[in-house]
Amino acid sequence: MIITVTGRHMDVTPALKTFAEEKANKLTKYYDLIQEIEVVIDAEKDGTSVEMIVNAEHKNMFIAREGHGDAYALIDGCVGKLERQLTDHKKKHRNRKHPEA
Repeated sequence: MIITVTGRHMDVTPALKTFAEEKANKLTKYYDLIQEIEVVIDAEKDGTSVEMIVNAEHKNMFIAREGHGDAYALIDGCVGKLERQLTDHKKKHRNRKHPEA
């Protein structure tokens, strides 16, 4: 699995990069077929925003965005959104062949 942390209009500190990588690694617990995770931290005029893009097998893509706040809290918010998306997708995929009666 490839994890890429990039910054737009800012330099990403090593502490922020390791925090984002640790949080992104936890997403494999929710869905095993993840191939790549991209974390984009954008410093805008009115604050910081974070976008996380998860590419999984079979052309599945999951995107979460958070804006205007502390970068660490925004990363946590994106991970929470992606956890929900990945678990919902996994349940839907798992129950496709065996629907509940």
